[in-house]
Amino acid sequence: MNDEYYPWGGEFKIGALKGCVAVVLLNIQYNPSENVAIYGRLKTENIGIEKIIANTISNPSLRFLVICGDDIRGHLSGSSLIALHKNGIDKNHRIIDAPGAIPYIENLQEKAIRRFQAQLSVIDLIGEKDTKKIDAIINNCIRKLPPSFGEPYIAIRLKPEVAVNITDKRALHSRITIDYKGKIRKRGG
Repeated sequence: MNDEYYPWGGEFKIGALKGCVAVVLLNIQYNPSENVAIYGRLKTENIGIEKIIANTISNPSLRFLVICGDDIRGHLSGSSLIALHKNGIDKNHRIIDAPGAIPYIENLQEKAIRRFQAQLSVIDLIGEKDTKKIDAIINNCIRKLPPSFGEPYIAIRLKPEVAVNITDKRALHSRITIDYKGKIRKRGG
């Protein structure tokens, strides 16, 4: 299920498989209820945002994106994500009106961004750290029971091929195979 609906991986936790809410955590210590489909931290205003887009549009059950906590100083990744949803990108792939330091979307096509804008309603709770208020807003979204957005949209599927193959006779293991997610798969002698 993880690779099917969330093909880009990342540091996130999965809850309700058919849940309609994804939660982006900025500077906040918070674990949403198991009724949330997916939640995780956003640190950067470029690759981090790309992962959120790719992983949310691949699950058509997701219809709400709640962004909470204090924005990341310097990166302003939460505000940049909101700017992307509202304004898209320019011809240079820069997020229009984003306040972040390096707000460029370079690994996704505009079609994926348009799908993100159409599929998800963004709930801007930047600055909110009261978990009871956040829970109430999430529960309100869940009660709306929105329909699925249709078919999954896979922006880019990372291929499960060997990413690195290291052969060095000086090493403890002369052959190490690392997969596309950075995990060691084989060690040889």
